[in-house]
Amino acid sequence: MTDSVITDKNVASALGRAVWVINPVLDVLSRVDPLGLKDRTKDDHQSSDSVVDRALDALAWVLNTADVPGTKAWDEMDLDHRARWWVRRVGALNNLVVAYPGVFGALVQRLPLQDALGFGNQAIVLVAVAREHGVLDQDEQVRMLADVLTHRTIPGKLAGSAADAAQQEGAEDDKHSWTPFALAKALWRIARILRAIDSELDRRPQPAKLFRYVGMLPVVGVVADYFGEFGALSRAAKAGRTWIESNVGQPVATTPGSIGILFSSGIPLA
Repeated sequence: MTDSVITDKNVASALGRAVWVINPVLDVLSRVDPLGLKDRTKDDHQSSDSVVDRALDALAWVLNTADVPGTKAWDEMDLDHRARWWVRRVGALNNLVVAYPGVFGALVQRLPLQDALGFGNQAIVLVAVAREHGVLDQDEQVRMLADVLTHRTIPGKLAGSAADAAQQEGAEDDKHSWTPFALAKALWRIARILRAIDSELDRRPQPAKLFRYVGMLPVVGVVADYFGEFGALSRAAKAGRTWIESNVGQPVATTPGSIGILFSSGIPLA
């Protein structure tokens, strides 16, 4: 497709399908606790001397240290820190998938693969941040993604229709279970969905030019792509929070710049 044939309806339709994939995965990530480890972080129980109990306590401590949603540490975080968590942890983890094609240098950069993955990662984090701000309506999420990632203003009615159509289309695929690769699978699925609007993908926040130039080199390009995409992701998240404040009326706290986030967090990937 060329820019002239990709309409607002095309964009809304693709983003509606993407949002339909993203929300259930975020639900699972936020709520899953098969071993009761998250509840353990809030429980002042006395640990027994059993090996199993001590192992579970250790795992619960790891989750709490990583501020995973549902833990005691998460409950104690304010809105600003929760929004940044999605960038620093989930976004940074997904960024490994986004940056991987950079190992092939300029050869792969000629293809829309990396833009599709980068767009998908930004969409996941933006929806997560929106949810933290109470933006749960998928039509509003579609409008936000369209504005921030494609610079298109999608009418509410069109966004709502796209969200409804995506819900009907995916009605038989609404069961999501947690696996260690759930996020990566969702990212690849979203990238496939976005092929319908491939000429729109480079409108998203992009890595700085320096990182893009170094990213053209084989092997070392993967490192440049990682840092470049992380900076772009941070800018996308900031733009998303600004959009929420302007369009939904939710207060948005200021956040450090992408480089500050990157190094102050030590790029935690848990």
